[in-house]
Amino acid sequence: MTQKGRSMDTDLAMQMVTMRTAATRGSVQMAVLKKTHDLEATLLNTLLQSAPAAPPPGQGLKIDKQA
Repeated sequence: MTQKGRSMDTDLAMQMVTMRTAATRGSVQMAVLKKTHDLEATLLNTLLQSAPAAPPPGQGLKIDKQA
């Protein structure tokens, strides 16, 4: 194999490695983004469930001193 042939093979191999690296990086970024979204949604649901509901209209405005 000539020097030029080896150089072309090496260039092609490097391009393939670069493309595969970019694809892997994109996959990892998407997985991290999805996991972050899921964790934020879980946290939000937890906070909303533990927050007390507002009292019905007409209640909670005055203190009942006879209680």
